[in-house]
Amino acid sequence: MEEIKIITIGQKIPDFELDVYLPDKKDFGKIKFSDIFKKGKWLILFFYPADYTFVCPTELADVAEKYPELKKEEAELISISTDTHYVHYAWQNAEKLLAEIKYPMAADPTHIVSKTFGVYDESSGLALRGTFIIDPDGILLASEVNYFPVGRNSDELLRKLKAFKYVRDNPTNVCPAKWQPGKKTLTPGKELVGKVGERLTAGI
Repeated sequence: MEEIKIITIGQKIPDFELDVYLPDKKDFGKIKFSDIFKKGKWLILFFYPADYTFVCPTELADVAEKYPELKKEEAELISISTDTHYVHYAWQNAEKLLAEIKYPMAADPTHIVSKTFGVYDESSGLALRGTFIIDPDGILLASEVNYFPVGRNSDELLRKLKAFKYVRDNPTNVCPAKWQPGKKTLTPGKELVGKVGERLTAGI
């Protein structure tokens, strides 16, 4: 079997086509990453361990609340677990927390996608809680990976997406900690060395 190469920050991701359950259509389909990039969209991959578990529905419900805002930011979010798309269908229809999900729920029963993004846990056969932000060129820009017991926060996901979009449009700038749209950014250069605090507090 060919060895799977794990993708790291700054690399172009492979082009996968996945079976998905589409809750907004109550139907099955396929999604290919390159089709998303052809539309000039960002891609967010949201890996989670398994359907019919306990932290997972709280995470999927949380990110479902942010999905309209992510769409406004020209991003598509896809949740992924090692379950099949048929199990996604049954779970989404049974679990009340998942009633408002509109984003595609992708299947990775072969574990190839989970392994490629470095979130596959060999001991359990499940994916860790991994979130990946990929720009319209297919370049991986951000990753967050949590172990099984602790869920994520979609507020930070949305903040990071907005920050990466800003620096893509303003490549001479960088975003400091906790940056939000409308807040000050920084322009790296010798004039800024040792003066970051002064720049951020100027005019306050």
